[in-house]
Amino acid sequence: MACERSGRNPDDVTLVCVTKYAKHEWVEGLLECGERILGENRPQQLAERAEQFPPDVQWHLVGQLQRNKVRKTLDNASLIHSVDSIRLLNRIETIALEEGRTPDVLLQVNVSGEAAKSGFTPDALRDAWPEVCELARTRVQGLMTMAPLTESPEECRPYFESLAGLAEELKGSHPESNGPVLTELSMGMSGDFEVAVEAGATMIRLGRSLFSGLAPTDSPVD
Repeated sequence: MACERSGRNPDDVTLVCVTKYAKHEWVEGLLECGERILGENRPQQLAERAEQFPPDVQWHLVGQLQRNKVRKTLDNASLIHSVDSIRLLNRIETIALEEGRTPDVLLQVNVSGEAAKSGFTPDALRDAWPEVCELARTRVQGLMTMAPLTESPEECRPYFESLAGLAEELKGSHPESNGPVLTELSMGMSGDFEVAVEAGATMIRLGRSLFSGLAPTDSPVD
């Protein structure tokens, strides 16, 4: 419906099924339905899940990543959504150079300015962009954000539109470089994904809405 309203092709929006609180059999149910892109919040749990399920599953890390967990995470994650600082990005680049990897990442942006959320501020990312454009191995595929918790999904729209606008700005800021093309916008969760899609999301991260008929009402799954 959201794609219809915004005139978008549903195939242009990737569903990342967040399994951080899901039981093993719930995840198996997703795979039986054909889902192959699953997300985990913690590197250790991602590594454990990756061993339990078929190798054709693409695992995304959607939660916070510490620099001392980068090497192990690169073994298992096909995409890291949550690169929230230039120090973390440089750590990924260092390991990528050491091991001959080409990791795919998204840069997390705190567009709401909430103190409890991590991520680049828009201005900090603008300042760091020349350095981002010089990466040799790490492929910055796009940006990610989380909107504030609110009872009205419509209140999230300005934050999603702000991320989309920032991506367009950055893409055009260094035309002389061979920097990131920023094709991905990871934004939107169970409570606000329709608004995110209307604002341009190419990836939505859903957990609670996928498992709402299975999990107890007091058990968070997003």
